[in-house]
Amino acid sequence: MEPVKDIALGKDVSLSGIFRQMKFSGGFTGKDLGDAYEMLRDLIRGDYGRILTFTADIISTGTRGVIAQLIKEKAFDLVITTCGALDHDVARSFAEYYHGSFFEDDVKLRKKGIHRLGNVFIPIENYGPLIEKKVQDILSRKYPQGGRVPSYQISWDLGEVLNESSFLYWAYRNRIPVVVPGITDGAVGYQLWIYRQAHPDFVIDVLQDETLVSDFVYESKRLGALILGGGISKHHAIWWSQFREGLDVAIYITSAYEYDGSLSGALTREAISWGKVKPRGRHVTVHGDVTALLPFLVQAALYE
Repeated sequence: MEPVKDIALGKDVSLSGIFRQMKFSGGFTGKDLGDAYEMLRDLIRGDYGRILTFTADIISTGTRGVIAQLIKEKAFDLVITTCGALDHDVARSFAEYYHGSFFEDDVKLRKKGIHRLGNVFIPIENYGPLIEKKVQDILSRKYPQGGRVPSYQISWDLGEVLNESSFLYWAYRNRIPVVVPGITDGAVGYQLWIYRQAHPDFVIDVLQDETLVSDFVYESKRLGALILGGGISKHHAIWWSQFREGLDVAIYITSAYEYDGSLSGALTREAISWGKVKPRGRHVTVHGDVTALLPFLVQAALYE
């Protein structure tokens, strides 16, 4: 048994120093954050195959910059996300999203031509029509004769024309694959389908994605993942990990809970029963909002 230790603050205490103290503070989410910091730091700096997964919604916020920074710094080797993340990354490379409110009248917003994503406001013209033009331009230039294309190639094709604020841009620059298992479930995916209507030889081959993920998992000496939120991105990472006896390091940050049996709320310890996290692996589930926690964790793990 270890005694609970008080956290001491001061002018000379760094952010990483606070996280290290939180690890020994004994209590609640603070202790989990301390463990998450230590694991993330070791994962980024250690000899691991490193997977980053996240949901689309955080790309509509300023946390997009943290994701882009992680990929710019080559802190991860493989990204798994959703089609909506591509949508928001494309849209925000060319247009603005705005501060909003959870409590606005959605009927009025609809009449004004504004989508609401939580407390983020997105003008319609900054989303669907913009994404349609950009994606169709790229497809017309890249695939006039069709072709069989994995989702990670589509991600690189998008990143090639985006600016440095984009996580896809840095994935393209650093040749880090961005795999999108649910590639048709969003605005970019809809444009892929639209393009297919006039170009029947154009095919999104998700099985090429699976080959890439399989090769990555089996070729990694050790395997670790930072999993932000849940859904298909989370499951895809832990699903493939089970075929090499599970993750050696698993860090979940989620606002979901396990009482309803959801995958998004399932804890790291549940993944052990499936062989998706090793019984002796290092793992932690932090309950909280990614947009509130991730910037501090990444700043401390990457730069201190």
